[in-house]
Amino acid sequence: MVTVDGSPAPPAPPVPLAALLARGELGLRLLTGPDDVALHWVHTSEMADPYPYLLGGELLMTAGVQLGDPAHYVGRVAEAGAAALAFGVTPVYDTVPPELVEACADRGLPLVEVPPRTPFTAVARALWRLMAEARLRELRRVTEAQQSLAAAAARPAPVPAVLGALASRIAGRAVLFGADGTESAAAGRAVPEEAARALRELAGVLGPRPGGPASASGDGGGLRLAAYALGGGDGLTLGLATERRGSGDHTIAGVAVVLLSLLTAPHRGVDAAVRDGALVRLLLGTPPAEAAAPLGPGPWTVVHARGGDGTPFAAASLAAALGTPLVDAGTSATDGAGAGADGAPAPSPVRLLLPASAPLTAQPGWTLGAAAPAHARDLAAADAEAARALRRAEASRTPLARHRPAGFGGLVDPAEAAAHARTVLAPLAEPLTETLRVWLSLHGSWDRTATALDVHRNTVRQRIARCTALLDRDLDDPDVRMELWFALRHH
Repeated sequence: MVTVDGSPAPPAPPVPLAALLARGELGLRLLTGPDDVALHWVHTSEMADPYPYLLGGELLMTAGVQLGDPAHYVGRVAEAGAAALAFGVTPVYDTVPPELVEACADRGLPLVEVPPRTPFTAVARALWRLMAEARLRELRRVTEAQQSLAAAAARPAPVPAVLGALASRIAGRAVLFGADGTESAAAGRAVPEEAARALRELAGVLGPRPGGPASASGDGGGLRLAAYALGGGDGLTLGLATERRGSGDHTIAGVAVVLLSLLTAPHRGVDAAVRDGALVRLLLGTPPAEAAAPLGPGPWTVVHARGGDGTPFAAASLAAALGTPLVDAGTSATDGAGAGADGAPAPSPVRLLLPASAPLTAQPGWTLGAAAPAHARDLAAADAEAARALRRAEASRTPLARHRPAGFGGLVDPAEAAAHARTVLAPLAEPLTETLRVWLSLHGSWDRTATALDVHRNTVRQRIARCTALLDRDLDDPDVRMELWFALRHH
């Protein structure tokens, strides 16, 4: 079954249960089930039914406070996709209930006994440390692979060299497919015919079709398969077949995709010369609309992106996936988004320029904000739109947010507007706030406001006079009325 890649990578590589069991200081004991399951995280729960709170891949830890029927409990844990169950001996139970061991054995769910001297937090801390060590090993592996691929790209026959280096690093086979699906070049170990056919079909899912996915994955012939569209515009596709897929393989493949896209692009030098010429004309005072003309017909879509794997190739890999050479990788300076969670300056986003007709989809590991299509004369405004869209995507934790035209109100961040409204209207309390709202909505009419609020018109006058005094503002000033109306809308 073929699935288009789109889910973000886990924060760290999973750790096999056996590695956690090997930590002698914890005293863990496997009572039943395999020890080679992958643990992605730890979750502690004493709920009678933890199913709604599990994501899958957890080591679920419990002392059995609300164990109930062990068979039903284990069934729900297994259905939720938990990797293993850890049962703490005492204070509720002196030993692991035999019925629980039997239920886990029937389900094939690993069951680990946690001795009384080992707190659950110690198990969680040990797993996080193992995951951090695995992440460090994976980063070193990715860095070494990047260096190997870069060196291969500098050889006399760069395309076969890059394929060979890639196949070696992923311990599999790397194939370059032409637009018609034929093998253009290949390297690495041979694969069964069934896997080769499945890989060719997977590459065909991408192909040269406009709007098609940039990558896809699947299984075939007992192997893990992946395909990536190159960014050269000729319909070339990179296919990979491996026995297993590590957490860093996608990043390594992304580096290879960028290098192969550059090496196989037929008019790379001409395109670069056109872009350089447009830049020179812009710097020498040519109007932006004229300078942008050689790059192709507008309109354009400005995209801001933040994320990636932290490598120097991340921005180039993203640009290749989106099919554009027009990318600004950003710097370590802030872009106005403030500081990060640790107080350090937030890195400026990667900025890209795409033809408005080009497809734009979410990319694994990235958060994207896209402006509305704009012509060259409006690209500065589009850049600001993309920045706001990126902030909205990060706040809502969505992989892609697009600009939503909403008049002048849409130009202000909702959280900032609400904070401003609270400050401006802080001196007022009900019924003054509601009276001011109705009075402004009725253009300052005393009689209509009195009717709407079902009070005497003199009461309205007294309340508005009180608002004027508390706010210390001239309510006859249209600018003041506009600001107060804006604040009331966001209050």
